[in-house]
Amino acid sequence: MLTEKKINVNRKELLFRIKRLQLADHKKRFEIIIQKLRDNGHRITPQRLAIVKILAKSEGHPSVENIHDQIKKDFPTMSLATVYKNIELIKSFGEVLELGFPNGSNRYDGNRPYSHPHLICTKCRRIMDPELESLEEVTQELTSETGFRITSHRLDFFGICPDCQE
Repeated sequence: MLTEKKINVNRKELLFRIKRLQLADHKKRFEIIIQKLRDNGHRITPQRLAIVKILAKSEGHPSVENIHDQIKKDFPTMSLATVYKNIELIKSFGEVLELGFPNGSNRYDGNRPYSHPHLICTKCRRIMDPELESLEEVTQELTSETGFRITSHRLDFFGICPDCQE
């Protein structure tokens, strides 16, 4: 029989394992992006390393302004334009996904730079990446029914996250 204590221990162990996998994933993404920059003849500056590190984690799908705020304490003279230019460069290699929004505050995902669904909180603007196994089936069904060759998609679900519901 599962007790509440056992459930909490199992939950903590599971969260620890997930975090460890995410850290490995972030490191791998960081290395991939840096290698793409090198392969294309771009210098690896300390500022660029800092930007790539944030993008590789992509916690909360940061905006350019968020990235700039995180970096300016270490690089106070770095401009917002430099962050934009570096993100555009990395995006040109297909290593960051841009999520455009009508208010102009685009958000970026360097951890999963391919089309995938998002959950977006309309109160706090938090963005989460759900795992939807059925999305591949829907894509295949659309292709077979319409004859479209789907090259990309954007699927966003809007609502109120658990933190904002409290």
